[in-house]
Amino acid sequence: MSGYAPHTEAEVAAMLEFLGLSSLDDLFAVVPAALRMAGGLDLPEGMPEPDAFAYIDDLSRANRPAGRDLVCFAGGGAYDHEVPPVTRALASRSEFVTSYTPYQPEVAQGVLQAVFEFQTLVARLTGMEVANASLYDGAAATVEAVNLAVAATGRQTVWVSRGLNPTWRQVLATFSAGTGHRLVDVALTNGTTQWEGADADGEAPGVVLVAYPNYLGCLEDLAAARAVCDRTGAMLVVAFDPIAAGVLRPPSDWGADVVVGEGQALGMPLGFGGPYLGLFACGLSQVRRLPGRLVGETVDAEGRRAYVTTLRAREQDIRRHKATSNVCTNQTLMAVTAAIQLGWLGTTGIAEVALRSARGTRYCREKLLGIPGIEALADAAVLREFAVRLPLPAPVVIERLVDEGFLAGIALDGSYSSGADDGLLVAVTERRTRTEIDAFVDAMAKAVR
Repeated sequence: MSGYAPHTEAEVAAMLEFLGLSSLDDLFAVVPAALRMAGGLDLPEGMPEPDAFAYIDDLSRANRPAGRDLVCFAGGGAYDHEVPPVTRALASRSEFVTSYTPYQPEVAQGVLQAVFEFQTLVARLTGMEVANASLYDGAAATVEAVNLAVAATGRQTVWVSRGLNPTWRQVLATFSAGTGHRLVDVALTNGTTQWEGADADGEAPGVVLVAYPNYLGCLEDLAAARAVCDRTGAMLVVAFDPIAAGVLRPPSDWGADVVVGEGQALGMPLGFGGPYLGLFACGLSQVRRLPGRLVGETVDAEGRRAYVTTLRAREQDIRRHKATSNVCTNQTLMAVTAAIQLGWLGTTGIAEVALRSARGTRYCREKLLGIPGIEALADAAVLREFAVRLPLPAPVVIERLVDEGFLAGIALDGSYSSGADDGLLVAVTERRTRTEIDAFVDAMAKAVR
């Protein structure tokens, strides 16, 4: 028996006697011999706790995390934005960290109010009438938005801009294999979506899905996307950047029906890919199709303000087979973190983050395009992210820049660069200083020689 087994030999013997068995081998006899392990685990001898910590620490040093070892110029959906101490301190309070899904409002008023504030802030940021209590990440939110829009229009065809994050498109394709949605890939021309002529001979879309800004950092013409919807009767789903929303007109101004996004930039570290936060907002006309948690404000028996989860009849824990979604979460800790970050920044703060990112992006882009052999992959307007074409394969350049202390960006697949592997996506946040950008440009010039 393993030293980690929680049962004593006497307890095991009592269990076997109750079952009428003579040994543990008899207990597991129903498992075919071919599936059982022969002999014990081939594990090294144990070590004292301090030695174990030292060993694990040595293993962790094989990683080269952004912020500690590498200056980050990568983006593509996850960004190295500043997370102030106040956000980390408040979000790590035990009453938030240990909170569970607030089914019992009488003991969860604090958490419910915090989530309600998060919803209010997201609604203001997007300009939409109602926001939910978050989904797992931007990709999950996109899938749920398409499901909502298909249910509302009754049409399975979805026009998806190639400017949508490619990993999100992959997740959408995986889900659509089960739901039966017909995904139509709409190409980019010079960095932005070319809606004219998209699937001209096919069925009219029920959903038009576009990113703002898109994966290449370019600003899409949402008026053109809205015109497609008005002509075909489709719903417009916009995948927006919450930081860019600090300076851009909100998606609601362009006629978005549903707005989704990735909330990682709102106070969450890169964290090797998570946990992140899905943003979701829509009009009141679609509130009964809204996925996930929705916290509402009401009054209790004594007339005092109170908060509850509301309209739960649409959820899988109530309606089961009739539910609009199988999502049963509210990502409470991440939602509270985003609310704290947005509250700390305020309207002027988030605008300043966006402006500083935009200024750094413009400076970095101009400097990189001054290097012989580097060209702009697209000429469209950008905000805090841009794509360039390199004279060498992008993975080679990225590897070289790691040795110089930089996470240079994301290598683009050939669909963005005429089949070549020379496309590089570069992001600049407010954390990047002029000194860092200049050093990055110098290292890039050396790497592409």
